[in-house]
Order: sequence, then C-alpha cells, then structure tokens
Amino acid sequence: MKIAIGNDHAAVELKKTIMEYVESMGHEVTNFGTDSSESCNYPEYGEKVANAVASGEFDCGILICGTGVGISIAANKVNGIRAAVCSDTATARLVKQHNNANIIAFGERIVGVELAKDIVKAYLTAEFEGGRHAKRVAMISDIEARNSYNRK
Repeated sequence: MKIAIGNDHAAVELKKTIMEYVESMGHEVTNFGTDSSESCNYPEYGEKVANAVASGEFDCGILICGTGVGISIAANKVNGIRAAVCSDTATARLVKQHNNANIIAFGERIVGVELAKDIVKAYLTAEFEGGRHAKRVAMISDIEARNSYNRK
C-alpha cells in the first residue's frame, strides 16, 4: 500500500517511528508532515494528506498531532475523506471495517509509541466489510454531496 503520513510539531518523533514501522510492514510511506519541533499549524498537514488520499494517489493516510482531533477535523473538510481519531486498537479496526475510513489520526500526547504501532497495525490489516456498512458509507457521501455548498 501507498500511505501518506502527516503531523504537526507535537508529533515529529512519533511520526518518524510510525514511518519506520509502516515501512517494516512492507508499505510505501510518503511524509507530508513537518520534521521540525517549531510550532506550526496542523490544518495544513491534515489538508495535504487528505488531498493526497482523496486524489487516489495514496491508498490511505495517517495523521498525528497532539490529540489527533484537530488534524482529523481539518482532513475531514476535504471531499471524500473519512478520517477517524483512534486511541485504541478496536476503534482502529472498526473504523476500517464499518466506516471504510481512509485516514486514521491519533495523538502523540494521548497514545504511547507501542499503542500507536498497534493502532496502525489494526487499521492497516483490517478490511472494509461492505454489506450493510456500504449503504451507510454511501449515505455519508450523500450528506457530503448535499452540503457541498458549505465547502469553499
């Protein structure tokens, strides 16, 4: 898989660790985040990863900031993105299986390194179940289309 990863200043070290981990799983990872611990704006990185995934150039994305929340909110403003914050492995697995999330996010201040790796593994190894879930994901896309006037 081709995976886009992005982060802000609060998650530089965890991003590097996760990149290495994902590569060790045999995936290709491209860094859209900052490599500096100087304060920066997480929405920029959420949008970069979201656009890379929405364009189809990447299969999915991983976003990391202090909590995972702000950067995921930014990513979810891009049409076609379903970014979910995950602080445990069950959520990471289920957002793929039930919601076909194409980006996961988590916070360096919230999860430790080993849990972050477990979250990534749970997400990357899960598969969308389709069926009744496909109808619900389509409903989310319909909401997005009906409300596209809200998007600039």
